[in-house]
Amino acid sequence: MAHTQHTQHAGMRRVLRREVAGIIGLLADERDFTAMRSYRTFAFDDHDTYLQQVESLLQALAAQGGHTTVALFDPEEYAEFCTESGLEPDTPTSRTRFTAELAVMGATVPYEGQPLADLLPDLVDEAVRQATWEYASSVLARIGVCGACGRDIGRDAFARASLLLTRVLDTAGIGAHHLVCSVPTDAESLLSVLHVDRYTEDSTRLDEKEALEFTTVLALGLATASPGGLVMRTTAPDRDDRVQGWRLRDERLLPLTAAEVFDAYCTDAQSGDLVAPESGVDYCAAPDLGDTGPEGEHSH
Repeated sequence: MAHTQHTQHAGMRRVLRREVAGIIGLLADERDFTAMRSYRTFAFDDHDTYLQQVESLLQALAAQGGHTTVALFDPEEYAEFCTESGLEPDTPTSRTRFTAELAVMGATVPYEGQPLADLLPDLVDEAVRQATWEYASSVLARIGVCGACGRDIGRDAFARASLLLTRVLDTAGIGAHHLVCSVPTDAESLLSVLHVDRYTEDSTRLDEKEALEFTTVLALGLATASPGGLVMRTTAPDRDDRVQGWRLRDERLLPLTAAEVFDAYCTDAQSGDLVAPESGVDYCAAPDLGDTGPEGEHSH
């Protein structure tokens, strides 16, 4: 009888284990891995071996039916976390607590059986996206209010950016749309990407988090009168891809001509040399989006 109860309890624990979501903090590059080797309790001394062991662990957890999320483990952020929390950094327990924090605040990617070599670039891209959004948000929040009218400049810029994005998508038509917004800043050039699928005029699918990040970067460009821009590439059945673009100027998005879009796409950003145009791509003039002020008002 006792043996039967033990077997039942073990079976229940296995079932419960499949209900538990796990997270693994991953040291993606050699530099971060080397930084962690300064801790005596960190058991690995070779990055390639470490990555192989992480991949084996992910595969084993997936085979047990568990769901695992992979987070980017940053040694500098870890050290700051330990200092702020009063934790001893050279312990596995502290690393576990920091990894748990990453599940809420950090860049994460779900493990779905893909090779680690494919997961790593996605994880780094997610970290860059999150850092871009956090930087743009913090700058918008610090801009403050307009001295003339007392309105919050960052909030107004976000409202205008939301309106602009809606108008851009309204002009896009049916198809898969790939939008890129670039905004130069004093620190670095920010880049945000948004994918939108429009099946019918009334049916649009997009990632809300991605849209928030994109709108925030565009708002930063508007609020700071940045000389940035927005480009949209549309793929639709039975027609060539269509590329259109707008430049940021005077807190507005002004349409580029077909020739300007062609020049932008067919010029190497690093060298300035001409690049052969893609076949099956139309470089088109963008439509005028009209006034960009919230609720039809002019911007600051």
